[in-house]
Amino acid sequence: MTAPRLRIAVPDLISNSYFPAVAAVELGKLKEQGFDASIELIFPVNKAYAALRDGAVDCVAGSAHSALSAFPEWNGVRLVCAQGQGMYWFLVMRADLDCARGDVGAVKGRRIGAAPWVDLGLKQLLVAAGIDEIRDKVTIAPVPNTASPSSNFGLMAARALEERLIDGFWANGMGTEVAVRSGAGKVVLDIRRGDGPAECFNYTMASLAVTDDFLARRPGDAARMVLAMNETHAALKQDVARASQVGRRVFPEREASLIAGLVERDLPFYSTAISKAFVAGMNDFASGMLAGGPNVFLDCDATGSLGASLSFEGWSSGVLYEQVHVPASRIQLLLDFARAQGSGWTAAVGSVLRGSVGAQR
Repeated sequence: MTAPRLRIAVPDLISNSYFPAVAAVELGKLKEQGFDASIELIFPVNKAYAALRDGAVDCVAGSAHSALSAFPEWNGVRLVCAQGQGMYWFLVMRADLDCARGDVGAVKGRRIGAAPWVDLGLKQLLVAAGIDEIRDKVTIAPVPNTASPSSNFGLMAARALEERLIDGFWANGMGTEVAVRSGAGKVVLDIRRGDGPAECFNYTMASLAVTDDFLARRPGDAARMVLAMNETHAALKQDVARASQVGRRVFPEREASLIAGLVERDLPFYSTAISKAFVAGMNDFASGMLAGGPNVFLDCDATGSLGASLSFEGWSSGVLYEQVHVPASRIQLLLDFARAQGSGWTAAVGSVLRGSVGAQR
């Protein structure tokens, strides 16, 4: 019997971000579960998800929130499992700039390189930190020379930083490591390890995603994909040197020599779980930055709230809050010029509160 194909798209290959998916192929864990699996680089991530929607690939190993680029309101797509927990990108600034670890304000007046859809994580982080892109003259744009679908963004960002084409970048751990080792950059924010507003940890994660059609046509395959990812995590935790073995097969020599160290640092975040806390955090983020609406929150109790329940940016149209309770924070419907670009301008005139209670309204 021929093994079923599993074509996996990754938006960045020479990276630790989606390394568990690459390792699941190269270490044979997906093969052990009966798959004929392969990896294809498709950059940027929205094009990877478009390929999934169009049937050109079977799975995307990428940022979870970016599924919305091709599947509005999550229609037709499902997250199978996590590759690792937490938003996994770094803010790296030029080494000669006067800024310290944790200083979100380092972006003011600077040019920051970020890939499409990846940039949304940084944009919302800045909103949460009270930084206005326009007022504070922050430019967030793609890195020069990354238009090719075979671009490895982190490495291109590190090169652009060294050539002083940008003042900083928001990208993966491999690009960060290369920039720091070259002396061109320094780490300002590492979200997984506690830098930046706490809510940002759950804005996104590295995940595996498939279509509803895949689940209907191939019953049981998603469960076996999760088993393969769990086995991959276990193998790397048992012997991180396996990461170097994979790196030598897939990466250039320099990056192959670095990958085991990056994976070892990421091991505490290796888990396939998709928790309720993550879903809540990502959907807060998605409703703020990506969802056209109108949106309804019905019979909800928010526990451990880290910030206000509100709409962000102009794309967040009207929201109905009915029987929503936010005892630790507030429900906020206003035009807020303290946040990026006057956030919530549509919600301020197009939202309804009904039987809902917050610490403030």
